[in-house]
Amino acid sequence: MDWSFLAFIVFATIAILGSLLVILQKTPVSSAFSLVLVFFSFSGLYAILGAHFLAALQILVYTGAIMVLFVFVIMLLGQDEPTEDLKESSLLFKSVTVLGAFGFLTILLQAALSGKDIVSKGIYTDEKIIEMGGNLKVVAEVLFNDYAFHFELVSFLILAAIVATVALAKRKNSTGEAA
Repeated sequence: MDWSFLAFIVFATIAILGSLLVILQKTPVSSAFSLVLVFFSFSGLYAILGAHFLAALQILVYTGAIMVLFVFVIMLLGQDEPTEDLKESSLLFKSVTVLGAFGFLTILLQAALSGKDIVSKGIYTDEKIIEMGGNLKVVAEVLFNDYAFHFELVSFLILAAIVATVALAKRKNSTGEAA
């Protein structure tokens, strides 16, 4: 048995179990820490695929920066309280959730079993990537040349979300609703 297949099974199992924990945890902070486990397992999957740069970025950006931001916002808003149990949810909510999950699973299985290559190769062949100086250089050139506006727009939206979160927390704090 190939070690990469075994590692794939281990990381995929951790990712699936971690994502179930994200949904099933009672507190948002516990869910956020379960999401950290999922991000680490994705990093392992990227490493198995030979995308070591993406594996490192997964740990640095998502597990590091984004999760710190999530936990900060959860703590700032004082939302570290147990959430509503699934048992207490309405029958309509449960039905829509199950129907949506089965619909998504059906589409996923249909795409997997169709055998067609649904991912576009694009203009970057292996030879062209090597000629241009490697994956990192190609990703940087495409990101900062073709998608510079989109990159800056996302950073602006993240900044706006942070400012709005702090404003909401300050408003709740000044009215005495939350500490």
